Amino acid sequence: MSKVYVFDHPLIQHKLSVLRDKRTSVKEFRELISEIAMLMCFEATRDLPLEEVEIETPVAVAKCRRIAGKKLAVVPILRAGLGMVEGMISLIPNVKVGHVGLFRDPQTLEPVKYYFKMPPDIQERDVIVVDPMLATGGSASAAISFIKETGAPHIKLMSIIGAPEGVERMQADHPDVDIYVAALDDHLNDHGYIVPGLGDAGDRIFGTK
Repeated sequence: MSKVYVFDHPLIQHKLSVLRDKRTSVKEFRELISEIAMLMCFEATRDLPLEEVEIETPVAVAKCRRIAGKKLAVVPILRAGLGMVEGMISLIPNVKVGHVGLFRDPQTLEPVKYYFKMPPDIQERDVIVVDPMLATGGSASAAISFIKETGAPHIKLMSIIGAPEGVERMQADHPDVDIYVAALDDHLNDHGYIVPGLGDAGDRIFGTK
């Protein structure tokens, strides 16, 4: 069964409280999404392997540690996931970025892929899939299924707010994918919104509502 990590870092929790506020402007909301993603990325990459190297300082040779050749990719689920990318690539500048676009078929209610672009060496990269809200889990589960088809060896899911229903769906469909959230909220309402949540993340990031 996949693990669920809920971050209780004071900086993350403080920024999340402002993010939830309905009075927060589009500009501030967008900045907070990026900042929280960066802080979460710091924690979600804690298990990256290190190797020892010798570095010559101006004074002497120091034994240091650096990431052991690990290649990473960040994959936002369009469109709201785009808001998390900038914060992550500011922390890991060499990371490559893929994109997954999905819509729900009105007849079958199944997710349909309308855009899918991965780095050509995705099979050699650990992937962090990002989407601010893990609600029903349907989009995240479908996106991860599509990414698995490329041969990506290891995948994590990072969302700012999750609902128990989404976590349950992810653990049922992808028990090998660990989940990282800044908050695990109470439930979904009849419209599929996370309660208390923060509303529609995409609309609040891009100012479309």
